[in-house]
Amino acid sequence: MLIKNGFLIDPATKKSGNYDIRIENGIITEIGNTLLPAPNEQVTDADGLTVAPGLIDTHIHFRDPGFTYKENIHTGSQSAAAGGFTSVICMANTSPVVDNVETLTDILNRAKDEKIHVHQASAVSHKLRGEEMTDMEALKTAGACGFTDDGIPLKNAAFLYEAMEKAKQLNVPISLHEEDPSFIKNNGINHGAVSEQLGIYGSPSIAEESLVARDCMIALNSGADVVMQHISSGRSVDIIRHFKSLGANIHTEATPHHFTLTDEAVLTYGTLAKMNPPLRSEADRQAIIAGLADGTIDIIATDHAPHSKEEKERSITAAPSGIIGLETSLALGITSLVREGHLSLMQLLEKMTINPARLYHLDGGRIEEGAPADLVVFDPETKWIPESFASMSSNSPFIGWELYGKVKMTVCRGEIVYNAI
Repeated sequence: MLIKNGFLIDPATKKSGNYDIRIENGIITEIGNTLLPAPNEQVTDADGLTVAPGLIDTHIHFRDPGFTYKENIHTGSQSAAAGGFTSVICMANTSPVVDNVETLTDILNRAKDEKIHVHQASAVSHKLRGEEMTDMEALKTAGACGFTDDGIPLKNAAFLYEAMEKAKQLNVPISLHEEDPSFIKNNGINHGAVSEQLGIYGSPSIAEESLVARDCMIALNSGADVVMQHISSGRSVDIIRHFKSLGANIHTEATPHHFTLTDEAVLTYGTLAKMNPPLRSEADRQAIIAGLADGTIDIIATDHAPHSKEEKERSITAAPSGIIGLETSLALGITSLVREGHLSLMQLLEKMTINPARLYHLDGGRIEEGAPADLVVFDPETKWIPESFASMSSNSPFIGWELYGKVKMTVCRGEIVYNAI
């Protein structure tokens, strides 16, 4: 395959410009300005389009096994490809929980049939109870790329410290869902003026901030690579910034919904704007953007969380939290961050490609000769409106929005896995 005339952006090398890219046997073999097609070579003209490393999402839910009426490995992979993602990392809160080698191996074996790279994180604790540690060494050997009890916080600080020390020994990240349930009366909605208008208490930001502060200190002492997942509070950003300055190996996720929306969206979109942690104030949103701009937040992850239409049509307190995000993530980054002048396109892509690749030791996130041919081709100037999705679910508040940045083609392992050119 030969991709000609595209504008290459490679955050790993900071290289940008008009280049042709030749691919053979799933590998980038040549990058140049005037490459000529070989006989029988498939040629794609990317004139006017941007070519970047395939996107990597460190935080998604494919609901497989156990909840495949919402999503499964295959439909989730199709959704990822449509969003420009060539690698994703699935969370462990399935049914059964990914806390044993048998479940992990089953998922990874079935994922081999997909056209993108599907990686799997394993649970830190058995049954996500925060009491008994999983056999992290055996799980890493079996293919786990990291560890997390995502969806549930690890309340026992001594247990967490031990888990961090083990993760450091194994040289894998440990990712934390930071919400102390003792502060929360109704999850998924920020405690503030909006929740009061709805007549409910909600989830105050201190539920996140208190655990972030504790766990940053534990991270500093353990030396582990610790991921603060889907940060929602401005104070959390300040705390993380401080502990990173002290030398803690902290990595931080921000989701497109947290840098685009505030809790006011709950009044417009109802349960489609309900997620854990919740959307918070405009001041919090601006603090997250500032954290993205100064590097405190180094990863953009979707927390792609499919739910059925029937589940999301329940009352605001009864409906499950979460929205889908794979197919709108790049566009929201371009619309809310790049076009607003907060990040350059290079900086945005850095947080969606090479940063997650380095953290999780993935062979991707770069465009170089000899690198895997995992690419996304997109037009940052194209306006489009999300109306339907490759995902099995459609629980998104962004349906009907006018967004900038349309994925035109996704290439994984040297094969076109999504094509809208």
